[in-house]
Amino acid sequence: MTTTLFRPVSKKELDLIAQSNWTKFPPRLPEQPIFYPVTNIEYARQITVQWNVPAYGNGYVTQFEVNSDYLKKYAIENVGGPIHNELWVPAEELEEFNNHIVGLIEVVESYEK
Repeated sequence: MTTTLFRPVSKKELDLIAQSNWTKFPPRLPEQPIFYPVTNIEYARQITVQWNVPAYGNGYVTQFEVNSDYLKKYAIENVGGPIHNELWVPAEELEEFNNHIVGLIEVVESYEK
């Protein structure tokens, strides 16, 4: 069984995902201690439109499946309103997280200034 998650990304991060043949997210930068996939497309869209597009001039919503049993180790964190649910994956666990992605990471929406 899998769980669908979403991740808002910039073109730069999307290019790195493409280099992995759409199978994993790139390592976090030193100033990014947490990888935070979100649990619904509405929240991913909001981050993309309100933050990524103004900051980078573009933004993409990715969708992917992760093994549900593996995800039980992460609590769903609510960081605001009812749709603002995300998982907090420590940067040092991202490679293990990537190993539990089932199938490919897909772009489901794209936005530009």
